[in-house]
Amino acid sequence: MRGLTWALVAAFAVAAAPCGAQDYPNKPVRLAVGFTPGSVADITARVLGNRMGQILGQQFVIENKPGAASNLAAEYVARAPKDGYTLFLPGSVNANNAAMMSNLSFDIVKDFAPVALVNEVAVILVVHPSVGVNSVQELIALAKSKPGELTYASTGIGSAPHMSGELFMHNTGTKLVHVPYQGSPQAATDLLAGRVQVMFSPATAVISLVKSGQLKVLASSTAKRASILPEVPTMIEAGMPGFVTSIWFGLAAPAGTPADALGKLSHAALEALKSPEVIAAWAPQGVDPMPGGPDEYSRHIASEVKRWADVAVAAGLKK
Repeated sequence: MRGLTWALVAAFAVAAAPCGAQDYPNKPVRLAVGFTPGSVADITARVLGNRMGQILGQQFVIENKPGAASNLAAEYVARAPKDGYTLFLPGSVNANNAAMMSNLSFDIVKDFAPVALVNEVAVILVVHPSVGVNSVQELIALAKSKPGELTYASTGIGSAPHMSGELFMHNTGTKLVHVPYQGSPQAATDLLAGRVQVMFSPATAVISLVKSGQLKVLASSTAKRASILPEVPTMIEAGMPGFVTSIWFGLAAPAGTPADALGKLSHAALEALKSPEVIAAWAPQGVDPMPGGPDEYSRHIASEVKRWADVAVAAGLKK
């Protein structure tokens, strides 16, 4: 009888206990994205969230919160409950923002708990055919002979294409005139029309123009050749040692999120990145999985903030 009494007490305690990390997740998970529907960030989140939801048995709801170069979404998640039900898709632009801005209301490293590295999109160096160069070295020589005359387009101040251009000038001692646009379509349109001559572009934005011969690609700035353009050399292969940039994304939660929830999220994310359906969905967009656990994510974003802070200071972009 006594044993039965204790069994009833234990059973009641379990039934009465609040839902905790051990049964995480027991409701839908929100994933905030700092860009509009249809963007590479949005596509990344929807494909990843769908597969993670299948693995964890709960729906992942994508919340688009564009504005301030992803800072609005970052601040929203940094201030969210630390329960694992509100996540953020940080990326290269957030590391760049942290590198340039000293007055942000959050810390992209300290205010977030790392979950996983997710993927990257190749940034490629393209020129209008009228520029008349066929290699990176020829572009450098031309830029040195015409300081301040060549213009380069970007997808906005602080974007990976913008910072790629700043790194190019810093490493080569050249001077190009930066022309920022609100997004890739506008920048690519003016590059195609010859109103700007050079662009470090997301591969997805100009791949059709490159393949049709309307624009000339000189190199990819990823560490290895981009899967969408395997015949194109990297910037390193083109004679630019250490020149590696890309548009990358990760997954993070508010700092203080329970370790059990973080562990389940990390496992699900890394499993999702192995899925053939995820790889197939991203491939046409020029998106390559870049799987890495929490430690890899932490090292990556910290090194990116430091690296681009050095470039920002040298370029006079630090605010």
